[in-house]
Amino acid sequence: MWIFITLFAAGCQSVRTAYQNTLARETGFLHATMSRSLYGLPLVSVYLFVCWQIFDWVTVSQSVTFFVTASICAVAQIMATYFMLRTFQSGSFAIGTLLAKTEAVLAALIGLPLLHYTLTMGAWLGIAFGVLGAVVMSVKWKNIRQAHKDISLLLGVASGLCFAITSVTASIASHSLSGSIITSAGVTLWYVLALQSIILCGIQIYKSKDILAPFRREFALSCKVGVLSSLGSIGWFTGFALVNPALVKTLGQIEIIGTLYYSKVRFAEKITKQQWIGGAMIVISVILVVTSTVK
Repeated sequence: MWIFITLFAAGCQSVRTAYQNTLARETGFLHATMSRSLYGLPLVSVYLFVCWQIFDWVTVSQSVTFFVTASICAVAQIMATYFMLRTFQSGSFAIGTLLAKTEAVLAALIGLPLLHYTLTMGAWLGIAFGVLGAVVMSVKWKNIRQAHKDISLLLGVASGLCFAITSVTASIASHSLSGSIITSAGVTLWYVLALQSIILCGIQIYKSKDILAPFRREFALSCKVGVLSSLGSIGWFTGFALVNPALVKTLGQIEIIGTLYYSKVRFAEKITKQQWIGGAMIVISVILVVTSTVK
């Protein structure tokens, strides 16, 4: 089940990221980051109501754990999105998305002491191979000695780290609730988006001195970003609640196919042979993870 949910989430995210990149160019980083939470919240609210009717409600058995981890999740996701959008501006759409994919191995490492999940050797190999593929796609080998000074590299890795923290804390928050795991994931997602909306809308209104500022610019495009983001987040958060977030994120790297398409077609960026090789490595890593976890 988690495989199909993750593939759905990856597909939605691939399209959403392309729209969000366009939105960032038109309105700036703040509005583009805010749109995914504020404009996605109504759809997630409807989804949560449906989960309530089908799977019943949940209770907060560990309130401190839930609110702390869900709040960390919300802030980490804001930072991850911001860093990724900054990478797009300093590097390219493809490189920004690819560098963020280091989140898979980072989620595995962070999750070991916190989630107590175990991984097979095949899964570890798949995760490592996927990260190596992302490195092959993004690093300019002629400048390898100066790679640590490349702002695109630093921002991309920072994005991956924040996305990894998001994945792990979302899983912890969902499991701190008692009841259906599907509804628990929905409750966690709703809280995260609501908190993000409050934070980001507050900043935007304060800066513009206009209470309607979040709704005045690129409304239609913002709605597209919000809807696609909410659909993808429903899939991600459900997957995080079902299995090890590292596995979900590694399988989610199949999104690279959509990334290469949008990079080449929508943004007219040249895809090099090195990037195609790295992309093939990521696809192989996905196959390794799936075959090592599905019996």
